[in-house]
Amino acid sequence: MPEPKKLAMLTGGGDCPGLNAVIRAAVMTARNYGWEVYGVRNGFAGLLRVDVLRLSREKVKGILHTGGTILGSTNKVDPFAVKAGTQVDDQSDLVIENFRNEGFEALITIGGDGTQNIAYKFLKRGIPVVGVPKTIDNDVSATEVTFGFDTAVATATDALDKLHPTAESHQRVMVVEVMGRNAGWIALHSGIAGGADVILIPEIPFDIDKVCAKVRVRYEMGRNFAIIVVAEGALPTGGEFKGQLEDRRHEATESSLCNRIAQYIRRDTGHDVRAIVLGHLQRGGSPTTYDRLLGSRYGAAAVRLVRDGQFGKMVALRGGEIVAVDLHDAIERMKAVPVVSDIVQTARDLGIAFGD
Repeated sequence: MPEPKKLAMLTGGGDCPGLNAVIRAAVMTARNYGWEVYGVRNGFAGLLRVDVLRLSREKVKGILHTGGTILGSTNKVDPFAVKAGTQVDDQSDLVIENFRNEGFEALITIGGDGTQNIAYKFLKRGIPVVGVPKTIDNDVSATEVTFGFDTAVATATDALDKLHPTAESHQRVMVVEVMGRNAGWIALHSGIAGGADVILIPEIPFDIDKVCAKVRVRYEMGRNFAIIVVAEGALPTGGEFKGQLEDRRHEATESSLCNRIAQYIRRDTGHDVRAIVLGHLQRGGSPTTYDRLLGSRYGAAAVRLVRDGQFGKMVALRGGEIVAVDLHDAIERMKAVPVVSDIVQTARDLGIAFGD
């Protein structure tokens, strides 16, 4: 039996379905070893002001199927650059001091590239760190899938399923914006599964006139509606739309990408167009079976890495198995959608346009 340890665990960045599954699995695995686990509230902010709670089996009872995180989370606190008025202070020494004063022997960080970048800095400062990859965007390198992605795609696909009949009934074009600032995984997967006609992703710059042409062709063929899925980070060729938008009825939201696209299509084709931003709906809800299982595997594996002294590692899914990868390799680059890939080609074979 490994020597008793005192672990700290935090969730950082945006929340996503499956976080509680990871927390639960990590706590139950650690308790099997006789270790104590403490949850750090609200990401690294909890280590700045020592806001922690002891996590027992009772504390994690009944959280497997719930969304969000019982520990709270934030993407606004970086101990290496804490904003105080107009000043930016490095308070990382305080985090290290608090970590050691509390007697913690390891830190499990559950988060995306931002959280893991901070964790890597603390690793270099001597804190034993193990990472768990989390993001609905699925853009963390070194792992095939991040938990939360499957649920987000299911949410987006369900929304597309609901929009199809109303689009067809009113002969409308529906422009649906999903999350994906730097990578188009959600848009691509939900767009194919939800029967979209156009998918716009950051990896493939689009020509708005070609998007309009696709819409016109559908109407000419008698398919008097269209579904367009847009990743929030999609970019037009050259970075900007051609010409000026004249419709100012949505002044408060006109900067939203899908609203700008909708206005352009409305003006260019004359069809009735609606813009829908799914936004944080994709972060909420109960995790899918896949995300519950993957999150549980990640949480248990993270504790095993602590047991084996494999610090500076991140758990990852490769070839269906959970493996340990170097934390530095995981954050070195973002995982973008390969533009030459089976899934992109499948979309094209199905007649889905990318506006290129």
